[in-house]
Amino acid sequence: MDRRVAMLSVHTSPLDQPGTGDAGGMNVYVAGLARALADQGTEVEIFTRRTSARQPECVELAPGVQVRHVEAGPYEGLDKNDLPGQLCAFTAGVLRTAASRPRGWYRAVHSHYWLAGQVGWLAADRWDVPLVHTMHTMAKVKNASLGPGDNPEPTGRLIGEEQVVHAADALVASTAEEAADLVDLYDADPDRVHVVAPGVDLETFGPGTDRLDAASLAAGRARARTDLALPLAEHIVLFAGRVQPLKAPDVLVRMLAELRVAGRPVPLLVVVGGPSGNPDAVDDLARVATELGVRDRVRFTPAQPQRDLARWFRAADLVAMPSRSESFGLVAAEAQACATPVVATGVGGLRTVVADGVGGVLVRGHDPRLWAGAVGDLLADPARRATLAAGARRHALRMGWDAAAEAMAKVYELAAQCRPGPGPEVPSAPTR
Repeated sequence: MDRRVAMLSVHTSPLDQPGTGDAGGMNVYVAGLARALADQGTEVEIFTRRTSARQPECVELAPGVQVRHVEAGPYEGLDKNDLPGQLCAFTAGVLRTAASRPRGWYRAVHSHYWLAGQVGWLAADRWDVPLVHTMHTMAKVKNASLGPGDNPEPTGRLIGEEQVVHAADALVASTAEEAADLVDLYDADPDRVHVVAPGVDLETFGPGTDRLDAASLAAGRARARTDLALPLAEHIVLFAGRVQPLKAPDVLVRMLAELRVAGRPVPLLVVVGGPSGNPDAVDDLARVATELGVRDRVRFTPAQPQRDLARWFRAADLVAMPSRSESFGLVAAEAQACATPVVATGVGGLRTVVADGVGGVLVRGHDPRLWAGAVGDLLADPARRATLAAGARRHALRMGWDAAAEAMAKVYELAAQCRPGPGPEVPSAPTR
């Protein structure tokens, strides 16, 4: 391959298990995009921070995709908020790794999240290549939709994001709404903002059957439940992701209580994921369920690898995403690819990923009573669920990673055109 891209992901690695700690949709995004780019002829080197002495210097994620672990600070005891102090060390490690490479080795630097953008800013300048940046989440958007007990993003991040926005030769947004936020909230140049929808691994996430009729999907759901030792005769609502206020799993627990008070059937809520930010987040959520008298209807299971997660999606009647903010919402796309309808809050990228009335239902807000009505009505209507299940799969088929990689390759080319060329040659001083 003669085309190479350096991807930067400082605070989390595409090798990490999504759904716990700081690992989430961004990990899936970086890995999926890198694989698809490599399949289309662009070699990718992903630089991420080493978090264990056992991690090798370089790991092949897929043919044409390498993950390089960079020394930057202690392996243990640092969370995302501590990492700004390690950006100088990380940048030095990236530049040192690439120091032996010839000029023009990379066609672009693609940074993910603002921490990586700060590193990419310097690396792209040093290598004289375009900087392409994907925000993934934005502090100004997040701070406008904080959940109970959630801390606002610090001023340092706000400033850092603004710097990266203005330094980047191209900014990649997952949806048109995110693109508008970059322009309206960060004063980004509209000509440098490009919308590229993330993809879904359609081989890993699928319904397990070639047929989308109700009987075939029900049979597949029963097989998945048998494999996972889940009850066959109960309704199951699934939450998959990090347990944190931003993802709002507490709304679903309170929803169960509302259903019980109303005398309606109470589904089994399965929470697949681990704590993020607060190590006691799962215990705290279990405590809320106990206080509301619905602990018997909540089951917790750790974050799952992608292939196993697909089985959990297939086992559920519905996947619920009550997020307070989502730049895209890969879980919603993956669930729909498995022909499982999604009930989601109508915020951010979820308004694009979930086709309301086609592959799922959008709920306005986080009132548990609204959620009880939406979920309860769907669970009571198997015909409507079957229609949404088939629509969900068809909707997801338009979101493969191949299309995302093709679009991203075009962004790299446009970014190169935006980057100013070398200045005029400066004449040397006369010799005497």
